[in-house]
Amino acid sequence: MAIMKNTVALILALVLISLSAPKYLAANDKLLIGLIPEENIFKQVEKHRPLEKYLSEKLNMKVKFIILSKYGDIIDRFTSRELDGAFFGIFTAALAHEKLGVVPLARPVGLDGSTTAEGYIIVRNDSGIKTVNDLRGKRAVFVDKATATGYIFTVAYLRERGIKNISGYFREYYFAGSQDSVVYAVLDGRADVGTVKSRIFKKLLDKDPTIKDELRILAKSMSLPDTTLCLKKDIDPDTRQKIKEALLNMHTDPRGKDVLRELEAARFKEAGMEDFKPVVKLLDNAGVNLKTYNYR
Repeated sequence: MAIMKNTVALILALVLISLSAPKYLAANDKLLIGLIPEENIFKQVEKHRPLEKYLSEKLNMKVKFIILSKYGDIIDRFTSRELDGAFFGIFTAALAHEKLGVVPLARPVGLDGSTTAEGYIIVRNDSGIKTVNDLRGKRAVFVDKATATGYIFTVAYLRERGIKNISGYFREYYFAGSQDSVVYAVLDGRADVGTVKSRIFKKLLDKDPTIKDELRILAKSMSLPDTTLCLKKDIDPDTRQKIKEALLNMHTDPRGKDVLRELEAARFKEAGMEDFKPVVKLLDNAGVNLKTYNYR
């Protein structure tokens, strides 16, 4: 009888422990981080692999990066794939904060010292397109509905000029899925106009200066915070702090400097909710409500 009572007591204790156990990462658990498809997905994986290994060693846990095929997938699959965080674009970061409660942690600083990016509306030099009025009836290419610099900027730009329905303004438009694909679509004549993030556009120009002779920037957005690492809100504060310290101190570590070079970054800096203010203004100009916006 005593054995049975002890067994029941043990089972009850285990149940209580499991119910009260924190829903965040414990030491030596796996950390899953999502990546948005800014560039060719194979390039993205290759670029982030050294960071994956570096953080795994620094945090003493398995860190795994998962690249998703679409920007919006990072919202839809954050819970289903049990992601612990993601490198969000500024729009998906704002959307994920609204819908998932994620909290910004850190963002990379570019080699030129920048932490922001702009949206560019680009056209071919020989297109004859000089003003917004010349865009009427043209073919447009965007990155994804869930991007600020690759779509929503153009919606805001046109709306501010009295054009509230891009479906009726452009002859046709489509989404290429990545920033670099937009540039090549306009370059190859598969679209007359495109919207792309300034950082990716400049990067492609550095690799192939002849693009500068072929393409022209018709309009630029306000400066917006660039890619930001956000974590789910219920991660253990100690784990959160370790991740932050590992990232913010990378530039002081010789190995960390090598990893940053692969990421084309100088260092990481702390991110906060105040970074979202410019995108809130952009969304307002575009008439976008995060609570109801159909980002798919």
